[in-house]
Amino acid sequence: MPVSLLWAVDVYGRVYSLSTVGQQWEQCRDAQMEFKRVTAAQQCCWGIACDNGIYLKVHASDLPIRYQEETYENQRWNPVDGFSDRLLPSDRWQWSDVTGLQHQHLDSFQLPSSSWEWEGDWYSDENFEGEPTEKAGWTYSIDFPANYTKDKKWNSCVRRRRWLRYRRYRAMDTWAKIPSQQTTLPDPFNDISCGGWEISEEPRGSLSLWAVSLQGKVWFREGICHHNPEGSSWEDVPLPAEVVQISCGPGDLVWAVLWEGQMIVREGIGRDCPKGTSWAVVECPNPEVGAIHVTVGTNVVWAVTKDNKVWFRRGVNSHNPCGSGWISMVGEMIMINVGLNDQVWAIGCEDRALYFRQGVTSSELSGKTWKAVTVPRDGDRSHSSASANSLQSAGCFFSGEVRAQSVASDVESDVEKGSADGADISTMSNAPTDPESDVPVDTPKPRIPKVTSDSFISQLVSDREPGKTLKDVGSATPAVLEEEVVLGDGEEINLCAAAALSPGKSGGAADPQWTNVDLEEAQIQQAQTGAGLDSADTCSLSSVATYTLAMEDPYGADEHPLWAWVSGGACSVDCYSQLNWFNSSMNTSSLLQSVRSMSLSVTPAQTAAWRKQIFEQLNERSKREMEDFRHYEQAIEQSVWVKKGTMQWWRDWKPYKWIDVHFALEQFSGSDGNKDGILFIYYNYYEEKKYLHAFVNEVTILVPVLNEAKHTFAIYTPERTKQRWPIRLAAPTELEMHDWLALLSMSCCDSRGLHGAPSKQVIWSITCKGDIFISEPSPALEAMPYPTPCDQMFWRQVGGHLRSVECNSAGIVWGIGYDHTAWIYTGGYGGSFFQGLASSTDNIYTQTDVKSVYIYENQRWNPVTGYTNRGLPTDRYMWSDASGLHECTKTNTKPPPQWTWVSDWAVDYSVSGGTDREGWQFAADFPASYHGYKTMKDFVRRRRWARKCKLTTTGPWQEIPPITLSDVTILPCAAQSSVDAVPLWAISNKGDVLCRLGVTALTPAGSSWLHVGTDQPFKSISIGAASQVWAIAKDGSAFYRGSVTPQSPAGDCWYHIPSPAKQKLKQVSVGRTSVYSVDENGNLWYRQGVTPSYPQGSSWEHISNNVRKVSVGPLDQVWIIADKVQGSHSLSCGTVCHRLGVQPLEPKGASWDYGIGGGWDHITVRGNSMEPPRIRLSTLKDASAPGPHSPGPVRGPELNGTAVGC
Repeated sequence: MPVSLLWAVDVYGRVYSLSTVGQQWEQCRDAQMEFKRVTAAQQCCWGIACDNGIYLKVHASDLPIRYQEETYENQRWNPVDGFSDRLLPSDRWQWSDVTGLQHQHLDSFQLPSSSWEWEGDWYSDENFEGEPTEKAGWTYSIDFPANYTKDKKWNSCVRRRRWLRYRRYRAMDTWAKIPSQQTTLPDPFNDISCGGWEISEEPRGSLSLWAVSLQGKVWFREGICHHNPEGSSWEDVPLPAEVVQISCGPGDLVWAVLWEGQMIVREGIGRDCPKGTSWAVVECPNPEVGAIHVTVGTNVVWAVTKDNKVWFRRGVNSHNPCGSGWISMVGEMIMINVGLNDQVWAIGCEDRALYFRQGVTSSELSGKTWKAVTVPRDGDRSHSSASANSLQSAGCFFSGEVRAQSVASDVESDVEKGSADGADISTMSNAPTDPESDVPVDTPKPRIPKVTSDSFISQLVSDREPGKTLKDVGSATPAVLEEEVVLGDGEEINLCAAAALSPGKSGGAADPQWTNVDLEEAQIQQAQTGAGLDSADTCSLSSVATYTLAMEDPYGADEHPLWAWVSGGACSVDCYSQLNWFNSSMNTSSLLQSVRSMSLSVTPAQTAAWRKQIFEQLNERSKREMEDFRHYEQAIEQSVWVKKGTMQWWRDWKPYKWIDVHFALEQFSGSDGNKDGILFIYYNYYEEKKYLHAFVNEVTILVPVLNEAKHTFAIYTPERTKQRWPIRLAAPTELEMHDWLALLSMSCCDSRGLHGAPSKQVIWSITCKGDIFISEPSPALEAMPYPTPCDQMFWRQVGGHLRSVECNSAGIVWGIGYDHTAWIYTGGYGGSFFQGLASSTDNIYTQTDVKSVYIYENQRWNPVTGYTNRGLPTDRYMWSDASGLHECTKTNTKPPPQWTWVSDWAVDYSVSGGTDREGWQFAADFPASYHGYKTMKDFVRRRRWARKCKLTTTGPWQEIPPITLSDVTILPCAAQSSVDAVPLWAISNKGDVLCRLGVTALTPAGSSWLHVGTDQPFKSISIGAASQVWAIAKDGSAFYRGSVTPQSPAGDCWYHIPSPAKQKLKQVSVGRTSVYSVDENGNLWYRQGVTPSYPQGSSWEHISNNVRKVSVGPLDQVWIIADKVQGSHSLSCGTVCHRLGVQPLEPKGASWDYGIGGGWDHITVRGNSMEPPRIRLSTLKDASAPGPHSPGPVRGPELNGTAVGC
């Protein structure tokens, strides 16, 4: 579960945050004034202060917020001056934007607000489409506008160059006021809500901010995105009537409450229109009692009416934002808020305590029960057992009569809950309480001061009428100053708390009954003696003035905070999250005390002596019992056991089809303890019984296969690896498949003597399905001239799910999920479906991953109706996959096995090649090259639909928040390296280059990120020996980072490296002396001329084609993921290949050795620094020298003969 924050504001205007892994409220100390309310997102928090201004707090991050300002300098050639700024009257401006329509001089750019600062001065961009320009960044063309080139030609009459300047947002982790409107100022705001980050994937960080002014107008903040967190301007939204409150969900739901108590829903919200088009009116739950508050999530709407009743709106989704009906819920609240995953928080009406709705799931969005959040604040002075008791029950003092009446009314109103809220109803009254806690008679009630610094907060605490009992006003009873005490015999007594709150009347510190601020107990004592009864009718809120806002802690030591507002938009929890918000400190302290009292009678020395005595007695007993049987012969020399089952087998001959077979695993162990086994597949061939077998010690890998119809896995042997034709088996159920995989994997590991966690030299690989496999390398893997064949390597699975992984020989392993989340390897093994001896119990954690499933909508143009879904008979399916060979519609497309949908289908605009406003791509025919604009020759079009799905599994991985990554690389240290800090570089999901500080073998997660400036986004990075850092930009150009040293881990500047002719690079890998790269067309390139004096190299040399990924190890070994590898039946895509013949004098190698595949997507050998064995002449060595086949000592990396440290 990622760490996130819950935000809240108390009645004194102080802002607090509560971490999902924390156990106390942290106050925002940087807030210089009181706040009315806040609304949070994952990357920031907005708030309204008491001056009615809007404030923004962007969470501090190692990744800065930078915005690139650009303008173009245009020149025209004339025979006299050559190229000059003298342009024709019909030409564009001398300084303009990229279109030439807007005048943009360098001096016209200003900072948006005081929260920004310039990083540097203007400079010209000398990079053009991945290639360096000749001089000063000029690009040439025949005229404005036209296609520009970096080379000057004889007909180049105009030229232009781009000037860049970066500005940085500096107001991180502090409340910054949003600048006022430059023209007409909007009215002061009294409500605010942010959301809309799930409307579209791009641009990342986009938010929708809605605000309500004091005059009932609604305003929408334009231009909020990651590069502009403040937004650009306020825009007035037309309304049918005056609005009092508004709520915006993560998607396209926006609801508002009118002054009359009705609610309105915003319609027409989409990617191109985030503020919507129109309003639709929805009646409130109770027309006689209007609504005062509404909150929305992804698929839910909750409301609170003026009588503080809570209502749930059913049937709400993106297609039906108005929903279908209201359901009355248990509890009475003053406000409610829906956060991420549709989780719900609320503030109680009577006690102002914070409550969390438990049991909210995708199938039961209304939840089950309210649970009080009982954690202390960081400013609390004491948290004793008495304090914990009052934290649980402060302000929740009710009689038995009120409880019975509340139970009856709640059961009748909550029609759809049935008995789900039974436990909650039994303890609920006018305000919800903790169902697990007992409410004592002497529970104190909250004290709310009258004097505050803002009229809004004063209204929150002073809008109650004194002199009324609980039965008189129902849920709106004050019960704060006039304490209503119900004695054992049912007699009601109203007492005034004014005397109790006055230090002078209570005797100051000399009276011990006030030292713990136990007001209820004192009042009961006064009631029994008859003191103070005559003043019950005259006391009021104005008499309470004991504590002021200037005090450090306005609450008593034993009282819970009084909350005014809560926001869960940044709090990522679900029904399975383990939260520490509900633990009672009283129960914990009493338990610890009882444990200590029990342990006092037994000292550690006595325990050790007792254990030793028992061990000695058991040992003697074992010897006595075994002594009488020594003369008997051993009855069993080896043990054999067999496991059988029924499966389906994809037979080896034509016609290929699934047939029913009997599957058996026979495992036996010899007298020496070694284990081995045989796999048997029994099938019928023309009514003749036959069988297929394979020895367990010959099995090289067990792979789960992605198959929507069957639960399939494949078994590889060396021979079947060469043929690219494994044994494919399908189990009846997913559970049986996992049981067989776990059993077979353990048997294979037993036969090879592999147990426990992998070594630091292990080779990591990932399938296209996301499964993680490791292989222990042998010293002969890189031996010359006869290395170990790749098809004999044994691979075993590790729990978890990743898209890529990187490692080094120091045991530091990082992984990146499909959702770009970074994970660190914890050193465990197993996880997922591995249990028992096949998995460690420690260092196994829950891991989640999210990815998108894509389908394509295809259309063809005809002269009558234009583009329609009626294609030619030879066309692809009108709803298909990317290839067009398989029909994929929205209804029949299912998530992969073990995955669940977490979103609806939506048009994907982030397609390579661009799209139009509706997401369409155009082409001349199927299939062809698609582009995002329509031409006269385009007769077909397509658009991609995406839907997110989520996987939850377990494995030896821990999340590294909060920056999402697209690539990572670790310095491939030698096995005996003594380097303390290990350089680690990464690229964020937005293309920023980062350097991780504090990474060591003991702390592989590191401490913080260091941002490395770039002029454009990057997509691949790699670091080799001697801190050689190479990177690939998103435009396909290569860069080298200069002056990277342990003293300067980020280096000083980037050097542009020209790409191969007419090719765009996509991935790079750097070893000890070699630099390899893969372009977008699948070509593998080797960088020639790399020397210590000239690390940039001289040129690119083509090595191979059909390459997907490359990994260069610390010994310059080269491994790739190759496509179109020939097998016995067909071509195989995604095959692990090893480059043979790589030597210091021949770094490019000679040929390829094909290993496991297909279906592989990633491999890294950057942890394998195991030197191959070297043959030594016996005449030159003494007798103590090792033999010819023994591995030599591990050498440090060498760069062209010169030893260098990594």
